[in-house]
Amino acid sequence: MPRPPRNDMPRQEPEIRAHNFLEVAMGYSEETAVIEASRCLLCKKPQCVTGCPVEVDIPGFISLVKEGKFIEAARHIKKTNALPAVCGRVCPQEDQCEKLCVLGKKEEPVAIGRLERFVADYESKFGEIKIPEIPPQTGFKIAVVGSGPSGLTVAGDLAQSGHEVHIFEALHKPGGVLVYGIPEFRLPKTIVAREVDYIQKLGVKLNTSFVIGKTLTVDELFEEDGFHAVFLGNGAGLPYFLGVPGENLNNVYSANEFLTRSNLMKAYDFPNYDTPIKIGKKVAIFGGGNVAMDSARTALRLGADEVYIVYRRSKQELPARAEEIENAEEEGIIFKFLTNPLKILGNDDGYVVGIQCQQMQLGEPDASGRRRPMPVKDSEFIIDIDLVVVAIGQGANPLVASTTTNLETNKWGYIVADEETGATSRPGVYAGGDIVTGAATVILAMGAGRKAAKAINNYLKTLK
Repeated sequence: MPRPPRNDMPRQEPEIRAHNFLEVAMGYSEETAVIEASRCLLCKKPQCVTGCPVEVDIPGFISLVKEGKFIEAARHIKKTNALPAVCGRVCPQEDQCEKLCVLGKKEEPVAIGRLERFVADYESKFGEIKIPEIPPQTGFKIAVVGSGPSGLTVAGDLAQSGHEVHIFEALHKPGGVLVYGIPEFRLPKTIVAREVDYIQKLGVKLNTSFVIGKTLTVDELFEEDGFHAVFLGNGAGLPYFLGVPGENLNNVYSANEFLTRSNLMKAYDFPNYDTPIKIGKKVAIFGGGNVAMDSARTALRLGADEVYIVYRRSKQELPARAEEIENAEEEGIIFKFLTNPLKILGNDDGYVVGIQCQQMQLGEPDASGRRRPMPVKDSEFIIDIDLVVVAIGQGANPLVASTTTNLETNKWGYIVADEETGATSRPGVYAGGDIVTGAATVILAMGAGRKAAKAINNYLKTLK
């Protein structure tokens, strides 16, 4: 007998949400959460857990939801995942835990991410946030560089081992990519603040506006401040550009700057926050990932009349989550597939007025496994545009690595670290997240943080 169908997530209507920064997805009700949890097969050998980088006991927390024990379910998740409200919103469950759901082989998989979000929000709304018992202090002191997903995870795990943990964050607010990169309508910043507050309640000390490599170096953390180990989770914040003519014109943004101004510096909340941000009437976004979708949907909400996603492959090759593509389409984002920007056009005053593009066709697969875009002869055309956002990825910021002695990096500038432990070429220094892998998902960064925390604990034992 087939189980009930997967329960859809209630969302704001597209014509309404396209003009506000309120969260698009509205969350499950208690009744819907119980119904969805009842679809779980509660497998004795759950494949879904093997797809979770932080190894959440998924059947365990879902069985508690099924019984209506929502707060207990949230606390069960927190045994291995300190940021469930974040992960329930932005993790690509469809490519991880839900992809391996046994029920999904014949029907739709259990909505694991939606249930995770539900219980985390329920605990925040109706329950007292419970802090686990912290063991006696060990006397060891660990520095964590960066307060993004990997940094928060490693800090939380190490604090629960009894160590003194200090986070050093370069920006004025903690959260890393969670606060500067992901828009309010996808991840409200009150949620991030709530999760950071939990980490601080575990005993972690937070230092903001503190740039490692400038204010202090990693070497000085060891030699002058007496830290026993350092974890580098400083992310990959160096924006990439296409290298086409016109990228130095006015009104050309990197996605990094565009989203940071809107998200972290709250340009979307003008005039309460008087952060300058230019929005054109016709905006082009170069790229096809989640960051491109976030940039396009942000531009629309900031007042653009037309927003184009300019992508040189077809829809099938888009790397963004299907959910984010669907949301963008519903909101009226215009997709220009098989389109390659050749040049950004400007006027005599140095401002963007258009983009010169070329039509593409797909050839044989390249190294990424996706079909290689090939230019169509004599197919150039122009789109009138007055603002461009380049969202084609970002690389490693060299500041920390260049100021740390004996720290190996690869040819792209990323820190070389062991995949299972996060250990770098320098004893006592560990690294994880985007500064090691390049831009990846929140949950993969958290998984790297968990592995590094275990390795740091083992390393500290050798110092006794």
